[in-house]
Amino acid sequence: MIAFLAASAADYRSSVEAWRHSYEERLRAPQGWLSVAGLFWLHEGQNRMGSDRQSDIVLPASAPLVAGTVWFQHATAGTPKVSLQPAPGVGFMVNGKPSAGQELQPDTSSRPDTVTLGNLSLMVIQRGPRTGIRLRDPESAARRQFSGLHWYPIDEHYRIHARWHPYTPPRKIPITNVLGMTEEEEAPGYAEFDLGGKTWRLEPTVEDNTLFFTFRDQTAGSETYPSGRFLNTDMPARGELIIDFNQAHNPPCAFTSFATCPLPPKQNWIGVPIPAGEKRYGRH
Repeated sequence: MIAFLAASAADYRSSVEAWRHSYEERLRAPQGWLSVAGLFWLHEGQNRMGSDRQSDIVLPASAPLVAGTVWFQHATAGTPKVSLQPAPGVGFMVNGKPSAGQELQPDTSSRPDTVTLGNLSLMVIQRGPRTGIRLRDPESAARRQFSGLHWYPIDEHYRIHARWHPYTPPRKIPITNVLGMTEEEEAPGYAEFDLGGKTWRLEPTVEDNTLFFTFRDQTAGSETYPSGRFLNTDMPARGELIIDFNQAHNPPCAFTSFATCPLPPKQNWIGVPIPAGEKRYGRH
């Protein structure tokens, strides 16, 4: 029995270490969050794009001085219209195909468009009433200077069996992002668990068929990212789920100032320290 328990503990530790390695590899990938090098909010009409520092959308020095134009037409109702118009002789690609100019679908659509110019990539993002262009550059300073992540030691005490209470039907909850924008998102229920002698609740949303938790605990601002951390879990089964804080990780805003991260709602503030998962990174 002791050997079985030791093997189980070793298997668990290996699985968490493998997850952490995969998470860091995704972060440092050429199109990972470390490559995000700019976010430019569009204004009505013509938005000039190029490496000219006076451009509305400023590209790295490797790009043409004048690369093209992004046209933006605000919509009083429905989806704003965003169109790409390359400058003569500039070879933009959209979804891997050469483009002489076209309308672009944002990240909120079912089929967002990815624009590339050399090794640069751009995408239209929509956040509340604002529409912008997010730039990714695999040669970004954040990616080149990445020094590795910092984690608490793996502690199975923070792999918690939680009780699941579904909402029937799901409820809309207000989620505010770092820009101060608040949008209603759907919460399918709440998780309830015991920690530090008290019972706590966390309300998730749904992301890629997982439960997506944003939470804040008493390590925030000292040992972990000040605004809080993220955590994804499997969907609940038979009224239960596992919340493994050893897989708690920083929001993208910990690595780039060009992200638009959601903030933990007040009901997801946990009044005890949770020294598990990812620690604070750099100066963010």
